[in-house]
Amino acid sequence: MGEFENKEREEVFSKKVRAGKRTYFFDVKATRSGDFYLTLTESKKRLEDGVFVKHKIFLYKEDFEKFAEGLNETVDYIKNHQEVVEKRYEFSENHEGNGTKPNDDFSF
Repeated sequence: MGEFENKEREEVFSKKVRAGKRTYFFDVKATRSGDFYLTLTESKKRLEDGVFVKHKIFLYKEDFEKFAEGLNETVDYIKNHQEVVEKRYEFSENHEGNGTKPNDDFSF
């Protein structure tokens, strides 16, 4: 029972972003000492067997600034060298089309 309580305490905040065939999870968790860190998870359903494949990155607070700088610089490069048209996916209650709710925020 103690392990379950510890796992519940670890997750502090969570944001889910659906983007086409992928879903991204931004989860803030706490270490045993109370320090926050971020896990970024990409989840995509394989068409051939319906299994969800997940890729996860752990990002610690001492790396936030450098990570954000690198991400912003990379996104800016793409936007400046190629037309980027952000897609807005329609949300479907029966989950067909893997859409998003209209109020999801995709800005960086």
